[in-house]
Amino acid sequence: MRVGTFVLAAQFPGQGQGEALHRAVRSAEVAEESGLDSVWLAEHHFVPYGVCPSAITLAALLLGRTRRIRVGTAVSVLPNAHPVALGEQAALLHLTSGGRFSLGLGRGGPWVDLEVFGAGLDAYEKGFTESLDLLLRWLREPRVAARGERFTFREVPVVPRPDELIDGPPKGPEVIVACTSSKSVKLAAERGLPMLLGMHCGDAEKAEMVALWRTHALAAGRPPEEVEDPGHVSAGVAQIADRRAEAAETLVKAMPGWLKQGLDAHVTVDGRQRAMRDPVAYTELLCGLHPVGPPRLAADRIAATAERTGVTRFALLAEGSGDLAATEENVRRLGTEVLPLLG
Repeated sequence: MRVGTFVLAAQFPGQGQGEALHRAVRSAEVAEESGLDSVWLAEHHFVPYGVCPSAITLAALLLGRTRRIRVGTAVSVLPNAHPVALGEQAALLHLTSGGRFSLGLGRGGPWVDLEVFGAGLDAYEKGFTESLDLLLRWLREPRVAARGERFTFREVPVVPRPDELIDGPPKGPEVIVACTSSKSVKLAAERGLPMLLGMHCGDAEKAEMVALWRTHALAAGRPPEEVEDPGHVSAGVAQIADRRAEAAETLVKAMPGWLKQGLDAHVTVDGRQRAMRDPVAYTELLCGLHPVGPPRLAADRIAATAERTGVTRFALLAEGSGDLAATEENVRRLGTEVLPLLG
């Protein structure tokens, strides 16, 4: 069982953006100190839902400040980036960190980001597969050319080569795909890429997605050992307290204000209407799905999810209180009190 923390750099009402980023950095440092396996960094633009605009940049900082823990993006929004530029950055972090970097990729949403960065709506609606395949080629081949709809360029050498890790296996960084639909599950499975499954999903839905991934992976001829243990990651929320009611109360008091402020700030690129979740109901849903309560309950919840879904890697949001000291304590309790109960 590998348990890590999921860092959004959430800006709660009344907080500054620097405060949110400082809490994000401290969450990662405390996660390493407390024995957690990994830290996963979210990326958002122009909204207080999360004030980290470049997960891979923050990952570079944290890899430099830590020595053991794995650092991953959850996710880098691929339509907003050139896949070669992102591949170069991933290779650089993989090589300089001794193989501790994971590149999580996602399609994002139909947000105004697409206008600001010039990618356009087609990059979101049609271009993800082309971008993903180009990025994977960059991480796996010595020379790459492109002749696609979005990207066309002459053959160039890959520098630095991600398969030249000193004192490590001859392979590039781990690549994970955020999956929210059967189409994205099929895309990841056919390429043998593990999935990042969202915190809004319950165990039954995640189990269905894992089963679908396995079916598509086998149909695509992926090796049996790869299909047996692909390394999917389950996102969730963790709030540790001596009583379950106390843990839930902490989240219900703090998270709805952040969710409303953050979700309401999203602007679509083409003016389409988007239905946003009710903040209180969503917080209560998360409390019911995830490890929220005493250490024993939290450990049992994590173990139950692993048993029902087959997923044994977790990225758990620990900043739901919105408070720096409370977040640090929460991360410490997750590592020192919950993790030992999982064996």
